Amino acid sequence: MKTIVLVHGAWADGSSWDKVAPLLIDKGHKVVAVYLPLSSLADDVAAVRRVIRAQTEPMLLVGHSYGGVVITEAGNDDKVTGLVYVAAFGLDAGESINELGKGGPVPEWAKTMKVEDGYAVLSPEAIANEFAQDLPAADQRLLAAKQGWTAMAAFDGKPSKAARKTRRAWYVQAANDRMIPPAAEEQMAKRMKAQVTSLAASHVVMLSKPHEVAAVILEAANA
Repeated sequence: MKTIVLVHGAWADGSSWDKVAPLLIDKGHKVVAVYLPLSSLADDVAAVRRVIRAQTEPMLLVGHSYGGVVITEAGNDDKVTGLVYVAAFGLDAGESINELGKGGPVPEWAKTMKVEDGYAVLSPEAIANEFAQDLPAADQRLLAAKQGWTAMAAFDGKPSKAARKTRRAWYVQAANDRMIPPAAEEQMAKRMKAQVTSLAASHVVMLSKPHEVAAVILEAANA
């Protein structure tokens, strides 16, 4: 059985995986949910590398959203055997999230974002309407309350080497995503030659479709 390392995205924390992790543990896997500082790509990659160094078994890295950028860089460790992208950015070396969106219209969720000292949080309205529109209202309010302030500079971070070029990759596309366009997810998955599973879900597909997401992760872990 592999160790499965779960990496959350921006405006989130390790509890993003609370519905998926038990399903993986029940199948006998060791699971570690990383808590990113969300202060820079370098700091976030360092947090994942600390977890990798602490393990002795081969491992699978799973990244949601911005977490996809983190595992693309951290996944170059020899212990990592595969990568799973969950509604995530699958960048190439030298690319950044901000570069991908350059020149495009301002997304709805960004129009109500609050920024202080270079760190940002989403508005409750953006979480309800764009981030997690398929979750119950109580869950949306909880996400808004728990979200991690995220450094805007993190979205300028560029992987130096894309681990998915030397490891197998799986991709869960969120077909109703309003944070990352589903067409962009499809394009990134195709470019990385990932095995794709498309689910009718919001950006937080691991919370709205945990069993389906867990099934993809388990398939990757057992491959």
